Amino acid sequence: MSARFYDPDGTRFGTPTYPWRLAPPGLLTRRQLRAMGLRPGGQRVAAQVMWRSRRYGAGVRVAYLYRRDLARPVRPMTPAKWRALARANAARRTCPDCGQDPGYIPARALGCCNTCARALHPAA
Repeated sequence: MSARFYDPDGTRFGTPTYPWRLAPPGLLTRRQLRAMGLRPGGQRVAAQVMWRSRRYGAGVRVAYLYRRDLARPVRPMTPAKWRALARANAARRTCPDCGQDPGYIPARALGCCNTCARALHPAA
């Protein structure tokens, strides 16, 4: 066990802290709750998991944990939300240069669909 991140009473980090994979049962991340069809439901962060990571600049990552017994079911999507999501996705797929929907989301690096990018830079 990594004693560096073990602080179950929260004196060092301000909130109860556990090392990677050592959180007590009943405490879950948002993703774990979502996989069960639940959401935090307005509750405060109950604890956190900290671990060392070489992949990110600071070297320490944090995941917040929520109590499963206080979690609420995910709200179902209403027809209005489905329509709004469809409009947002259609706007993302629309090429800003030609105004067409190429059937995919144009790459940000190009700034337009592949057809327009080839027309602008034929040698590339």
